[in-house]
Amino acid sequence: MGGLTVAVSADGESGKRLGNETIRVTPDGGVSIKLPAPLTGYANSRNGRYALTAKVAFPHRGAEWRDRVSADRAVAYHIHYDTSRDRWYLDASWTRTVVQTVPLAAARANGIVSVDTNADHFAAWRLDRHGNPVGEPHRFPYDLSGTAQHRDAQIRHAITRLLHWAQRCGVQAIAIEDLDFAEEKTREKHGRKRKFRQLISGIPTGKLRARLVSMAAERGLAIVAVDPAYTSMWGAQHWQKPMAAPHRTTTRHDAASIAIGRRALGHPIRRRTAPPRDDRSDRRGHRTVQAAPGTRGREETRPRVPGPRTRCAQPGRGEKAGDQHAQHRAGRAADRDGSWEQGSLPLSL
Repeated sequence: MGGLTVAVSADGESGKRLGNETIRVTPDGGVSIKLPAPLTGYANSRNGRYALTAKVAFPHRGAEWRDRVSADRAVAYHIHYDTSRDRWYLDASWTRTVVQTVPLAAARANGIVSVDTNADHFAAWRLDRHGNPVGEPHRFPYDLSGTAQHRDAQIRHAITRLLHWAQRCGVQAIAIEDLDFAEEKTREKHGRKRKFRQLISGIPTGKLRARLVSMAAERGLAIVAVDPAYTSMWGAQHWQKPMAAPHRTTTRHDAASIAIGRRALGHPIRRRTAPPRDDRSDRRGHRTVQAAPGTRGREETRPRVPGPRTRCAQPGRGEKAGDQHAQHRAGRAADRDGSWEQGSLPLSL
């Protein structure tokens, strides 16, 4: 290749491996060129490709470039020789997708994929537009130990798998907590809870949020950020046990993802509870514990009403309790002759 004096260019194409079939650059910097048919005899790799021994790197927007090639998005390359420096250069270019704001109602139309961010994995669950979990929970693990390049690759790979699954589900949006631990990991905030401070420090919230937004925009997915308050606690309280099954173990993080999705869809986290058996028809209307959207504290646990717990009366019971004439017993007021009235009592003797 050192004898070449001309430039080589190739436009990218989305869907092709690493975004370009002719000039292929791997995330670790390896370069290979698809040779034309008359030059296939010079190939040193499979499928008629010539692999270069040199590695390339992109100091400017390198993370954005790796996100695109990992998602097989189109990237154009231009290889040229600089005679003054006696050096070969490889330029990468692509069209940046403009992030558009999607109406919240349109994003919720087909349900949502909710994600709970943890120190070592994403816990995700698909919810329909009514807030009901659909299918099985999914977990996308990543390892944040090792070098910075290794951590970056792990996060990128986990986000890529998450976005691919969201597209297969047919949803238009992904719900995630609006986390920011930049000022929440000090000893003044959490005292001597060293393990907990290390845990939240290990979650790359800022980098994850920016990367998720940019990678989701490439696939036409919207991001809905919700308030993270009490999602883990209320999710475990109201959803962990009901969603458990003999063939499935629902973790606290899975339950938290349901709470995040319900909050993003505008529903309270608390589950609907079955009404009494007498009221499961439309005789008195279907009663649930759901509160109005504007009710304050609607996601909190209902306080227990003091006093004894009684059963509901059967239909028709007690309707004539105040009518003494309807009681069929001897000596009732209707059977007495004449009228009777209570005399006045003396105030003093």
